[in-house]
Amino acid sequence: MIERIDERANLARLMEMFPVVAIVGPRQCGKSTLARTFDAAHFFDLENPRDLAMLDQPQLALEGLSGLIVIDEIQRTPDLFPLLRYLVDHRPEQRYLILGSASRDLLRQSSETLAGRIAYHELGGLGLRDLGAERWRELWLRGGMPRSVLASSDESSALWRQQYIATFLERDIPQLGIQIPAATLRRFWTMICHYHGQILNHSELARSFGISDMTVRRYLEILEGTFMIRLLQPWHVNLGKRLVKRPKLYLRDSGLFHSLLAIDSFPQLATHNKLGASWEGFALEAAIRAVGKRSEELSFWATHSGAEVDLFWQQAGKNLAIEVKYADAPRLTPSIKSALVDLQLDHLWILYPGDRSYPLSEKVTVLPLAQLGKGWP
Repeated sequence: MIERIDERANLARLMEMFPVVAIVGPRQCGKSTLARTFDAAHFFDLENPRDLAMLDQPQLALEGLSGLIVIDEIQRTPDLFPLLRYLVDHRPEQRYLILGSASRDLLRQSSETLAGRIAYHELGGLGLRDLGAERWRELWLRGGMPRSVLASSDESSALWRQQYIATFLERDIPQLGIQIPAATLRRFWTMICHYHGQILNHSELARSFGISDMTVRRYLEILEGTFMIRLLQPWHVNLGKRLVKRPKLYLRDSGLFHSLLAIDSFPQLATHNKLGASWEGFALEAAIRAVGKRSEELSFWATHSGAEVDLFWQQAGKNLAIEVKYADAPRLTPSIKSALVDLQLDHLWILYPGDRSYPLSEKVTVLPLAQLGKGWP
């Protein structure tokens, strides 16, 4: 088993401060495995019929318990949230660790009833810190889902991902109460692979798929709420320039992105026209994890004249940014110079797939992906 030391340490800090902690993330990313590393007095898996039956009368089942109580797949029983509020208010000896795979509804339902009592930890797949930076190529091709990246071969990994996609569409989506034919949502999911890393245009997507703008928004909400895609919002500042004000769309797991495009090996990836977009999405997710900010604290910046940075955030009073390049030796470009001035950046890193770090200026550093998180920012 891969020890997720950073994730566990962050969860332990939250559990000391809040009576309820929620781990949210996509299916099969390791939420249950991580939860079992804690010394739980009671563990309820709501996909287990026996555990689900035990919670038919939840107050009777939970009220007499003490210690750490883990409830997995809690989105299956949203009526539990008001009861959890009552229990943690009246039973201080109880602590809850709840796990869920559908962020939008889970966050809304829990925040409405557990405000001030709950903290959230978003768990993705395995990352560079988990596997070791030297395995970044393997992580890029296969994605971060544990059973995919740890498979015995690229062929086994590709087969697992295809089955994962089918199960997600045919079982997980209907269980969330979303009645959309699996084939329809798969075609839509595959189509948005071609928009990966681009500015989102709902009308263009609607015309391409032959549906309404509202239907496009609904499908995107489903994929975003189940952690399949990321909609990175633009950064707005008062500049005398026309800024891009629509989000950028990314598939969050590079392995699933490759499977939807029928890319099963590095030779296929190296010659595919989405090679650069694949690298951008993969490196961006790795950078987001290294930065350690919440999604709402991260953005990109772009002007209609073509200047842009892929990731922008603020930390300790500083403006920081990342630009992702699939290149042998990235150089200082007019776009980067413009970003340094317009965003008043304290520093900008250019992430690339090389193996040597070097400065381009006092405020710009070229950084290999394998060195992410090592003493920066």
